[in-house]
Amino acid sequence: MKNLEPIADVIRGQFEEIDEAREKAYKLSRDVTRLCALTIRAIHREDWSEADALLAETRQAVNDLVRCTEPFPMIHWAGYTQDCLKEYVEAEHTYALIQDRPLKSPADLGVDGAAWLNGLAEASTELRRRLLDILRHDHDSEAERLIGIMDDVYSVLITFDFRDAITNNLRRRTDQVRAVLERTRGDLTTSLRQQKLEKALAGLEKKIQSSQP
Repeated sequence: MKNLEPIADVIRGQFEEIDEAREKAYKLSRDVTRLCALTIRAIHREDWSEADALLAETRQAVNDLVRCTEPFPMIHWAGYTQDCLKEYVEAEHTYALIQDRPLKSPADLGVDGAAWLNGLAEASTELRRRLLDILRHDHDSEAERLIGIMDDVYSVLITFDFRDAITNNLRRRTDQVRAVLERTRGDLTTSLRQQKLEKALAGLEKKIQSSQP
């Protein structure tokens, strides 16, 4: 039993390292989630310089989080870590899709495929808010571009028919994308029909006025 205490000391040291990494990961994950929310708000406000600055800060926080958790798989793959990485992907994808830029790959963002796909699903639903804002300003072509993206994203997501344990509940988010897509398509159709009707009525009114003596 002479080696009992030395062995216990080694294990205690390992546990302390894990505990320290977990506490740091908790804080960083909260920071990432907050920064992502601020980034998406700046995007919808079209404050691109603020969005750029926030994304840069978010990337640094994500890098710190990944570096902190990689030596400890139980922390790296914990729900709170993967959730905030999904939020980060959502912010990056929302920025890219609205700005009509190429999407960054999982390797570019430093995440796994499940976080990338779930973040893409969340970003797709953010396009509804953007699209409705656009419709209020009669930007029909941009609205049609965005709903086309939403449709493309959904078409890709439904091809990932794997267990939830592998995809981190991607099936549920895919169903959410479908529901948002259907509502948004209905809103867009109604808006375009209304605009078409208004133009027709305006043309008729102009024709009537021009025919009057």
